[in-house]
Amino acid sequence: MPEHKTLAATGNSVVAEAMRQCKPDVVAAYPITPQTTIVEEFAAFVAKGKTHCEYVTVESEHSAMSACIGASAAGARVMTATASQGLALMWEELYIASGMRLPIVMANANRALSAPINIHCDHSDIMGARDAGWVTLFAETAQEAYDNTIMSVRIAEHPDVLLPVMSCLDGFITTHSIDRVSVMDDESIAGFVGDYEPQNALLDTDNPVAHGNFSGLGGPYFEFKKQQREAIENSRAVIKSVGEEYSALSGRPFDVIETWGMEDAEVAVVVIGSTAGNARTVARHLRADGKKVGVVKVRVWRPFPYAEIAAALKGLKAVAVLDRSESFGAEGGPLFLEVRSALYDLAERVPVVNYIYGLGGSDVKLELIEQVFTDLADIAAGAAAPAGLVYLGAREEA
Repeated sequence: MPEHKTLAATGNSVVAEAMRQCKPDVVAAYPITPQTTIVEEFAAFVAKGKTHCEYVTVESEHSAMSACIGASAAGARVMTATASQGLALMWEELYIASGMRLPIVMANANRALSAPINIHCDHSDIMGARDAGWVTLFAETAQEAYDNTIMSVRIAEHPDVLLPVMSCLDGFITTHSIDRVSVMDDESIAGFVGDYEPQNALLDTDNPVAHGNFSGLGGPYFEFKKQQREAIENSRAVIKSVGEEYSALSGRPFDVIETWGMEDAEVAVVVIGSTAGNARTVARHLRADGKKVGVVKVRVWRPFPYAEIAAALKGLKAVAVLDRSESFGAEGGPLFLEVRSALYDLAERVPVVNYIYGLGGSDVKLELIEQVFTDLADIAAGAAAPAGLVYLGAREEA
């Protein structure tokens, strides 16, 4: 059985610790708030000889992901971290990493995108990268950020997947707040993660391969994209399997969605990231007053858990989806669009309301979550659902 040690630590600190325990061969990274302390602490591990890793200091996030791609193609286990504008600067490279089927693991500290300049939490950065072909996990807490980082390595390197994985944690809320975290001993994590055995390494001169070839008109580009789709669909079963194995090792449950109070709920809130805790707190108070409310937290964003979402929300009288990012010109935020699509084939229509909240780190007060549950109760009682999306807590324009 693994040894467990309880720490009072930030999300960034335990992500750096998880990275050290996973023993990457190469980490190439560039600091950006609120991710900076992840790579600072990992670089300190390297400097002190606590991990044997080639730490590459680069001049930009674009260069960081370029170096990660080169190292991964060469056959190394590769990890990195970024946030916000840094992730945006990697845009070109994100598609190259997934298209080349490179199992890079990257932590992303969720942060708003400019303009105006903002360094605080929302999900604009990661939602902009949602179609880049990366498996994507979300953490509510520092504990989940630690666990997700470790599981990400196994998921990415699985021979049925071989795709990059992004492990997301909310900027400042999860990255910098002190939390209670249980970490396992190095030997147990090393045994769980295992050694990486690359299938198509450029440095395997006995079995020469080519990476990043040109595929022009009439080439196999179309078929490559189909294989990427198949790989991320394969990851559904792999994520479940890895999650079950990790749960048995750690004693902590894992699933692609996590539910609270959904056994007999009449209305529910769907949320992703740190705000799940706010939603459960309010739901507990309402449950104590006899209200049949529930919360569904999405822990795996890509591939999106359509079947699990539909099963959890089937038969409800009203559902609210909380989005911490915009999708300008669409009918709602990214999570709303996915959830409503997941419910499309149900025999009975479930009313779904979209709330945009917390952009740029705006406070997510419990009163705002209470307002959402009050709206859902009104809809369940026969009131009309709000027309269009609702900007939850936004100040009235002057």
